Amino acid sequence: MKKILFIEDEAALQEAVGEFLRQKGYSVLKALDGEVGIRLAEIERPDLVLLDLVLPKKEGFEVLKALKDNNETKDIPVIVLTNLEGIKDLDKAMSFGATTYLIKTQYSLEEVFDKIKEIIG
Repeated sequence: MKKILFIEDEAALQEAVGEFLRQKGYSVLKALDGEVGIRLAEIERPDLVLLDLVLPKKEGFEVLKALKDNNETKDIPVIVLTNLEGIKDLDKAMSFGATTYLIKTQYSLEEVFDKIKEIIG
């Protein structure tokens, strides 16, 4: 079973997306802040990370950079799932190694699932 780590500080959204992905056959790990997210990625080695950019303790860009700078986690694909719509944010996330950048309000759960499936099967 493929493992997804969802780093998101909105517990209700995290729960809804997590349950949806579990129903689609994925194992879902959850972190409510950036520090826990990095630790879980290092310990659990998920197949994919869903990452919000606005997070407590360590914001998403720091998390992304930490994951990509670490030999143990650098090859894990990261889908940024955020409300930040600025082109500078998108460019920064992609330059830090994000696989895809999705704006929450512009994608349904089904479309997010399609992106995940495209990347990790």
